[in-house]
Amino acid sequence: MPAHDPLYDLVLMLDSAAPDDQRQRVLTSVEATIAAGGEIVNAQDWGVRQMAYEIRHKTDTEYHLLQFHATREVLETLQRTLKIADGVMRFRIIKLAPGTPAPPASRPEPRPSGIGEPIAGEAPAPVAEPADAVA
Repeated sequence: MPAHDPLYDLVLMLDSAAPDDQRQRVLTSVEATIAAGGEIVNAQDWGVRQMAYEIRHKTDTEYHLLQFHATREVLETLQRTLKIADGVMRFRIIKLAPGTPAPPASRPEPRPSGIGEPIAGEAPAPVAEPADAVA
């Protein structure tokens, strides 16, 4: 494994309603793909969390973070297989900049509901009419 391969983050969101063995197969497949042409340096299971918005009529998902060194071929294989894998809600692979700090040991709990929502009784901001609509 060449030391010059970049470091990547893979955030994987698995369908929490999918059978346990299906979710485990996806994780095992991802880890095997990375190991075949790279090296996993950090793997974290963040567990089932509430999502900010529904995806496919679901409100929660099982989060996983994998940090790894890999070749372009590994990235292409991951992109191709994760797009079609059953049980994968979403995934994101990013290349980390050199010197990026390590992730926290566990993901912090989501914000309590109500934060960032309009205050009760507060009127929404008025919508301006286009200039040509004024008579």
